[in-house]
Amino acid sequence: MNKTELVETIAQRTDLPKSSVQSVLDEFESIAGDVVAKGGEALTIPGFLKFEQTHRKARKARNPQTGEEIDVPASNAAKVSAGAKLKARAKSGS
Repeated sequence: MNKTELVETIAQRTDLPKSSVQSVLDEFESIAGDVVAKGGEALTIPGFLKFEQTHRKARKARNPQTGEEIDVPASNAAKVSAGAKLKARAKSGS
């Protein structure tokens, strides 16, 4: 399911106009992005999803083609974790 299909499904189930649903999803994306970019806190929807920033330490890696050792610098990344309710739905298949 892509974003357009998600908007249509939510609009049908809630009897809200697609434009309103689209606005809410766009704002959710913006807020989640702000929280992850800022770091230090997480955006949590209990039992469903958790969005947060994680830090990756600098490390040594190897180029698979040449075998040469390279330095990978430290960086920040986005981390999204599934909550217990979402995991249970995936496991049950319903």
